[in-house]
Amino acid sequence: MLDEAGNLDNLRNAASGGTAFRGPMFMDSDVYKWLEAAGWELGRSPDPKLSGLVDGVLAIVAAAQTDDGYLNSYFQVAEPGKRWTDIPQGHELYCIGHLVQAAVALSRATGDERLMRIAERAVQNAELVFGDDRRIDVPGHPEIESALIEVYRHTRDAADLKLAAFFLDHRGFGLLGGGRFRDPAYYQDRVPVREATVIEGHAVRATYLMTGVVDAFLETGEEALLAAAERQWRDMVDHKQYLTGAIGSRHFSESFGEPYELPSATAYAETCAAIGSFFWNWRLLLATGEGKYGDEMEWTLYNAILSGISLDGTHFFYENPLSSRGDRVRNEWYTVACCPPNIMRLMASLGHYFATGDAHGVQVHQYGQSTLIHGPIELAVRTMYPWDETVRFEVRATPETVWELALRIPTWCEYAAITVNGATVEFEVKDGYATVEWLWSAGDIVELRLPMPVQLVSAHPFVESARASAAIVRGPLVYCIEACDQPGDGSSTTTLDADAPLRPVWRDDLLGAVMTIVGSGYSRPLAGWDGLYRRRADVSDARDRIEVTAVPYFLWANRESGPMAVWIPVER
Repeated sequence: MLDEAGNLDNLRNAASGGTAFRGPMFMDSDVYKWLEAAGWELGRSPDPKLSGLVDGVLAIVAAAQTDDGYLNSYFQVAEPGKRWTDIPQGHELYCIGHLVQAAVALSRATGDERLMRIAERAVQNAELVFGDDRRIDVPGHPEIESALIEVYRHTRDAADLKLAAFFLDHRGFGLLGGGRFRDPAYYQDRVPVREATVIEGHAVRATYLMTGVVDAFLETGEEALLAAAERQWRDMVDHKQYLTGAIGSRHFSESFGEPYELPSATAYAETCAAIGSFFWNWRLLLATGEGKYGDEMEWTLYNAILSGISLDGTHFFYENPLSSRGDRVRNEWYTVACCPPNIMRLMASLGHYFATGDAHGVQVHQYGQSTLIHGPIELAVRTMYPWDETVRFEVRATPETVWELALRIPTWCEYAAITVNGATVEFEVKDGYATVEWLWSAGDIVELRLPMPVQLVSAHPFVESARASAAIVRGPLVYCIEACDQPGDGSSTTTLDADAPLRPVWRDDLLGAVMTIVGSGYSRPLAGWDGLYRRRADVSDARDRIEVTAVPYFLWANRESGPMAVWIPVER
């Protein structure tokens, strides 16, 4: 798809002196996201065909780079001689950021340093342009801040960390503006980073910036950076985040709205913004050890991110609304195709987010089929989570010492239980984790049970699109109703009986095998509605009782593009 869309041709033309450029000016970044995904995937599972594709793309990128290290096909091909002239919208630093992230992935996962050499030259070129004694400016689209810190971790070159700090120190003083978006808040350039109290502006930019802010804290220990990130996180989850974990309610500016401004049908909820939130929460988890950030990662992954890709893996949502009249379909590609390769690089690296280890033992943050290795410790994790409530850990290898196994207990779970070799273990939950300290032996079995009762969730009364409605939730999954599963006129006329029981029902024959939720509700006939409005006295109260079937939200629109709703009107 990158070849068909012109991304690779743009780089080829940059190398050959061609003058044809296709697509938006940030086309290079999607090539780098693909390289990052390929790097992580090759580290997990070597594959000669994929290695050959990487070799070919690396050759194209290397040939496009200029002698002084500059690399951006748009300004080399479409507007030669105008490099660094459009900082708010030019995306040059953004593209370098993704180049660096790809280089780090290939280096860490496979030991391949070829792209790292290209990335270091591109960073050095930027360091000659920007700095306190050079040009005072900040990127229109954050990304390079976190990337510079990642490359600093690789090279330990203080200049990389210094440039990241420079960009953070100078953001918030109104340097950005112009074009369609004249409000500095759109660029997170209204308030200095350390003073910001609310999350605002373009949602992807905001979350990428906060990812860099927490990365900077992790390297410098500056508490003001962490405090600013925590304040904005609290504003996001308390006021500006959809039930699915999606963010960004406004289409025009792809931005956060005012508190409680969370329309369902017109939600922008960009897949990339959810991925940015995932990255940000991961850094906060590393910085604080607090399980609430792992909860957010899980919730966002299973709902706001997975909805962005189809079951066949080849169709994508850019926007992820919480209701639809049937006009939404996933596309194979987009003119602005940032989301598909962003999903790709996250999925390829997903195992990196499951667990951490330190001198005390192993901390498990996400649950799924996996093998966790930390030095001499090896754990086999077997589970059907999140369909099933039980996660089973088998100790495959262990030192002959006492160590701690810390397990995240999600906030949605009220009554977790842990057994070791069949015996119940008492535990306390601290910062969202239950810790089992044990003298382990190979063959020991730990079982974590996280009961998942089906629950109805209501939104704050200020959320207009959810008034007099409820959403169905089980464990970390948000559910929705689709018209194809309901009798009558479909989800647009379906209401839910708030007093009727809701039960999980496993379906091998549906959507590749899925846990559905079945309840009871009503469908109102549409007969007699020949216009837009009627007098209330003329509206019939007739209703038909129906069985209501809900499926996980992330699976919607995999069968047909019919009506869908997360928030369902309730009645008794």
